[in-house]
Amino acid sequence: MKKRRNAIEAMEARSVDAIPTGENWLYEPKWDGFRCLLMREGKQVDLHSKSGQNLNRYFPEVIAGALTIRANSFVLDGEIVISIGGQFSFDALLQRIHPAASRVKKLAAETPALFLAFDLLQSGRDLTGAPLVKRRPLLESFAARFFSESNLFRLSPASTKLRDAQRWLVAAGGGSDGVISKRLDLPYQAGNREGMQKIKRYRSADCVIGGFRYGVGRRVVGSILLGLYDDEGLLQHVGFSSGTASSRRHLWASEPTQPTRLAPHFRTRAKIMSPILDIGNAEQQVNAQPELTVPTAFSLSGTVTLTAWPCLMAREAAVTAAS
Repeated sequence: MKKRRNAIEAMEARSVDAIPTGENWLYEPKWDGFRCLLMREGKQVDLHSKSGQNLNRYFPEVIAGALTIRANSFVLDGEIVISIGGQFSFDALLQRIHPAASRVKKLAAETPALFLAFDLLQSGRDLTGAPLVKRRPLLESFAARFFSESNLFRLSPASTKLRDAQRWLVAAGGGSDGVISKRLDLPYQAGNREGMQKIKRYRSADCVIGGFRYGVGRRVVGSILLGLYDDEGLLQHVGFSSGTASSRRHLWASEPTQPTRLAPHFRTRAKIMSPILDIGNAEQQVNAQPELTVPTAFSLSGTVTLTAWPCLMAREAAVTAAS
């Protein structure tokens, strides 16, 4: 998957615990999809992920939809989502990251993706230097004028009212997992986290450590693989911890010998090697004896992706895998 060159960097979000208040904030639902910068120049359309990876081959219907818009030059910041049964499905998005073009084409026809636009960065001229308080009305005018020409494009809702943000946070699930807050008084903060905050709704669960992945380029634990037992007593993979801070890595520096692989005890729903999620070839999965449990927090979304490191520093996971 190729990365873009000489294009706008996506604005990042800083994770916070509470919704910020004040007149300089605009609130939006936080969608559980693929962040995407959509760029059109004439008959050329490019889709890029937040990290700069090209998504064109995975969403041909979005490319086609963008070409029906009667504007020849624009850049939109938004989210690619897929609706299944009235809810956005992250699993359906993951199915698109497939090497076979025929498979992608089939899925694009059966479950077409939608583009939810929440910022307008170019429209005949560069708008990134304008504050959001001016860019949002321009986006709304652009959507009202052009989005009716393609049924795959939608305007993502936004509000300056705190009660709307609180309502979105409480209602998180089924395709959204929280709230995004953006500074109205700032220009587009390309490549940094100064202008946007994300607030997720979390639940907790005691999960079983079923294994780990090595970090990139080193024989140290990069992330823990976590599971829950199903009704048949099988340990099912439900998520993984986020990356460990560099200050903690010395706690994980054990050099496991040949690990015992226990596939019957730890099943994954699917082995999706997704370069978008950075969980593919960069890390090697090793299963461990399912003997340790840890308290975890996870966000409400279509799939269970654990976003907080377990409270217990389970250095023993590597030792158990090697024993």
